[in-house]
Amino acid sequence: MLVSQKIERERKFKLALRAGLPILALIGLIVYSVFQEENIILNTLVIVLFIAMCFITVYFIFFIIELSASEKMIDDVTNIFKEQSFIKVAKKYKIDVIALIEIGNFDTIEEFYNTFEIENMLKIFVNKLNMSLKQNDFNFTIMGRRNHNGFLIATKDDDKEKLLDTIKVFTDKNNKINTIDIEYNFAITDSTKLYDKTILYLKDLIKIQKNTSKTESLENNIKIEDIEKLTLQALEHKNLIFTYKPLMSLKDNNINIYEVFVKLKANNSEDLLPRFYLPILNSLGLSREYDLTIAKHIVRMLEKIDKNVSIAFNLSPFSLRDVGFQKKLLKIIKSSDINPSRIIIQLYEKKTHHDLSGYLKILESLRDEGVRICIDNFGSSNSSMDYLRHFNFDMIQFDRDYTQNIYDDKTSSILSSMVEMSKKNSIITIAKWVDKKEQKELLEAFDIDYIQGFEVHKPLYEDEFLNKLQKENS
Repeated sequence: MLVSQKIERERKFKLALRAGLPILALIGLIVYSVFQEENIILNTLVIVLFIAMCFITVYFIFFIIELSASEKMIDDVTNIFKEQSFIKVAKKYKIDVIALIEIGNFDTIEEFYNTFEIENMLKIFVNKLNMSLKQNDFNFTIMGRRNHNGFLIATKDDDKEKLLDTIKVFTDKNNKINTIDIEYNFAITDSTKLYDKTILYLKDLIKIQKNTSKTESLENNIKIEDIEKLTLQALEHKNLIFTYKPLMSLKDNNINIYEVFVKLKANNSEDLLPRFYLPILNSLGLSREYDLTIAKHIVRMLEKIDKNVSIAFNLSPFSLRDVGFQKKLLKIIKSSDINPSRIIIQLYEKKTHHDLSGYLKILESLRDEGVRICIDNFGSSNSSMDYLRHFNFDMIQFDRDYTQNIYDDKTSSILSSMVEMSKKNSIITIAKWVDKKEQKELLEAFDIDYIQGFEVHKPLYEDEFLNKLQKENS
């Protein structure tokens, strides 16, 4: 039996006792007082009242049990704690280590399997995980369900490495349950006493791990607290490192567009890459402040450089959907004396936003001001094609896989068809990560408009970027 089931049974029993004992005591007192009388007349009324009181007592006890069931602590499908109940129990038992396991392909599973199959898979998953923990001498572990695809594990045993090894072995052995293939993501950390914040740390850690290599994501013990501290310091002091990647036109070999890549400068540490700090900023609600800082810097830079040069940079779609952010962004652009068409906002989303029409109106309002809109990593997900069907983008930048696998016949034929489609819609096409002359020659044959990569030029730090443009102007 799961620890959560034991605790839930104990809770119901205690509730029943708390509800029933006072009434039973009252009945006992009434019976005692009645039988203390010397002349007891057990008439029909007394008997009926006695039976009625017993009935009310039993009914009230079962009512309390039923009420507690409707507000129960455990998940109906898996019989493990709900997230808030998990946190309460973790606090009660002063848990030392918490882990989070996510089923990464849960959306796909929901699409191809029915409810019965999914629920059965989840029950088996939880039972096998519980058995695996017991076999590795984790005598007291509690589990909880976070959202639909997240599962929390907490243990009083402070051997974090042992728990990590147990989870690794479990996920390797159970990558298929019944006929369902499962992809796992997981993270583990020492628990702070703020358990809800610890769970958010784990969620952020999984996001970071998804963007690193498999070996690094499993073996490297990233301290979220340190990354958060460094991120906040870098953002507060505007310690942003800008590098500029030149985009060369294949028609005339000119460079008049630069793509910006941003890192955070960390004191006495390596520079922080976006894959590490962006999840932290998002969880802290600072992504809009970060994006506005980027936008202000780009506008100031455009005021300094040649008027024929444009700059492309990423903005979070979550920021763009925020009305307050939109107003601030447009105010920054209008307060400058630059041509708004020199600003190219790059979008990248893995899933189409549920309010597509509303989102496209926001993009259209930016285009009305002259800002150009580009889809980044085009072809990496279905969402990019959905957006292209409903919005006339200015540019598309193909996913790096198309450049790296351009020698593959299937990949090249797909790329060729996407370029042809773009030409018909008057959309500028960009291929990135072009590092070899052979790649450049093939892309020229496809009639790509721009390329970016080491075959064009290495990325330039900001001072190098300004010096390069200054020399070209002089």
